[in-house]
Amino acid sequence: MAETIFAKIIRKEIPANIVFENDTVLAFKDINPQAPVHILIIPKTTEIESARDLKSENHSKLLGDLFDVANEVAKKMGVFESGFRLVLNSGADSGQEVPHIHLHLLGGRKLTWPPG
Repeated sequence: MAETIFAKIIRKEIPANIVFENDTVLAFKDINPQAPVHILIIPKTTEIESARDLKSENHSKLLGDLFDVANEVAKKMGVFESGFRLVLNSGADSGQEVPHIHLHLLGGRKLTWPPG
């Protein structure tokens, strides 16, 4: 897998506004936010390119960790009760810009549907 900006953020080679970090997951503010709260949640210990590469037998724990962190971050950012959206893009046509699996946590305003 090619070196990504997320790998550099994980290694602290590029600064990020980190809102949560543990041994396996890192969450930081998106530099181009699409809502008042826009957090990227990424795995630190594995570089999976996209959702197309996920296998339940190999990645169930990782996915659980990402969603647990999403709930914790939503609480920390004050959008847990009012509501938030989690987005997992896969591939260029979906809008995925970095080939490293990540969740977008969006909230802080009324979100519309369909998204775009």
